[in-house]
Amino acid sequence: MSTTPVEKPLVAYFSMEIGLDPGMPTYAGGLGVLAGDTVRTAADIRLPLVAVTLLYRGGHFFQRLDARGAQSEEPVKWIVEDFLEPLEARAEVEIEGRRVRIRAWRYRLTGESGFQVPVYFLDTDLGENSEWDRTLTGTLYGGDLHYRLCQELLLGIGGVRMLRALGYRKIGRYHLNEGHAALLVVGLLEEERTAGDGPVTAEMVDAVRHRCIFTTHTPVPAGHDQFPSDMARKVLGERYWSWLRTCGQETLLNMTALALHCSRYVNGVAMKHGEVSQSLFPGYPVHSITNGVHAATWVAPSFQRLFDRHVPDWRRDPLTLRYAVGIAGAEIWAAHLGAKRRLIEFINHECNSGLDVNLLTIGFARRAATYKRLTLLFHDPERLKAIAQRAGRFQLVFAGKAHPHDEGGKELIRQVHRFREALAGHVPVVYLANYDMVLARILCAGVDVWLNTPLPPHEASGTSGMKAAMNGVPSLSVLDGWWIEGHVEGVTGWSIGDRVEACLEPKGDMDACHAAALYDKLEQQVAPCFYHDRDRFIGIMRHTIAINGSFFNTHRMIAQYMNDAYSVIDSYFGKVMPS
Repeated sequence: MSTTPVEKPLVAYFSMEIGLDPGMPTYAGGLGVLAGDTVRTAADIRLPLVAVTLLYRGGHFFQRLDARGAQSEEPVKWIVEDFLEPLEARAEVEIEGRRVRIRAWRYRLTGESGFQVPVYFLDTDLGENSEWDRTLTGTLYGGDLHYRLCQELLLGIGGVRMLRALGYRKIGRYHLNEGHAALLVVGLLEEERTAGDGPVTAEMVDAVRHRCIFTTHTPVPAGHDQFPSDMARKVLGERYWSWLRTCGQETLLNMTALALHCSRYVNGVAMKHGEVSQSLFPGYPVHSITNGVHAATWVAPSFQRLFDRHVPDWRRDPLTLRYAVGIAGAEIWAAHLGAKRRLIEFINHECNSGLDVNLLTIGFARRAATYKRLTLLFHDPERLKAIAQRAGRFQLVFAGKAHPHDEGGKELIRQVHRFREALAGHVPVVYLANYDMVLARILCAGVDVWLNTPLPPHEASGTSGMKAAMNGVPSLSVLDGWWIEGHVEGVTGWSIGDRVEACLEPKGDMDACHAAALYDKLEQQVAPCFYHDRDRFIGIMRHTIAINGSFFNTHRMIAQYMNDAYSVIDSYFGKVMPS
């Protein structure tokens, strides 16, 4: 192959967080893990892409939970030099009139093909910067609004300037993975201007728009970064603020609105999320590209060996997982038991909880935010006890961090611990601390059923259930996000409630409605199938792999981005896929 990412990068992928290695705390959750899976797939398929993010020396945080479930946070300790290569190149941005110097660290990600994609981590921890400026790449999603705006300036404007300092001159598309990177349009406008201090024109904005792709991940207005105009003018300076006014920013700096205004292609991350986003932003055409996961990263060792025997091309082409329909049930169950024993042994070693590998094990792991309804399963503890007695015993495994400033999320974790005590002797409950990529690989693959209970329509996509599906773990989920597309009742799992809920009537109680539906499915279908119709349960596992595993992966996702979002490539780049 004659094209390398350094010579002819097709896409510059900007993300506030990217999860690449379990030892690098450069991600907080789903957004960063998705970004990591995206970059891995780009390397697998030889897509010339370069990724840009920030270096977080203190990570997001290390979660500790006491016996009552009270969360405390600690900076994550890691040795940057053990993972990243320091580079000589330097770039510079202005923050409140100060010059802030930036250096880059490089991570080379090698795909299945041997092709490498570079990821550049921007770092301000340099002696020539002020003490406060050196902390700007210290913590992911830490500090206040002012700190966040300064970080997003570094990512956007600083990222563009660093790419130029590294020698990247011709890039076809700039992909904004969420609105945090929207200020990169300022860096591109800077290059479009032909007169020294002349104004930014609509034609210049159009030229920038032609090069930008924006993926939004947030289905609610409150989730989009917004900064007061006084703060934006102070941090960015009057000149850049005047440019942003040309981009539709008037009374405040709305990063989502800026990205929408300056992008040629906008997409949500599931079909439903695309519809919700279109209703939020009616002035812009919003498309849908449903998320996926990187198969080779999330398939457990026992299933890797199984797939290697029966569908040997699955790493290169996860679509071949559809051939899992031909794998014998005994082999699927043996692979599952291997993953389940690994999980149960880990939990018992870490928590001394005495979980039983033979019991139906239900997993729930995601950020502890209120809309994800961490405690919905405990809506009626007495009903839960009765189900365990009548339909068969089951055990529950929870994990997930609450944002340090999210007191509601922290309270949910404490509630799970209180329910654990209330259900003792009837339903074993475990809450695993510090949910990260390492734990996710074990947990998503090792449970029997994956539980998901978001409040519709707040789930943009969700990818944990996709990771579970790669390992034959069916979902028991509210019909929101990706599950609307992946759900086939009794074939790939079970729904909680319907697409259109009866409890949406005036004064309806969505929690009570969904809790009742969850209990009914657990008692009447899930537990009886697991304990009394094992062949059918294994058949559901098989179809989960063949239907959902083969589709909800980043190879399919990237192919859609290439066809739909990156498709208009000038003659410099030639074909979308290099030969």
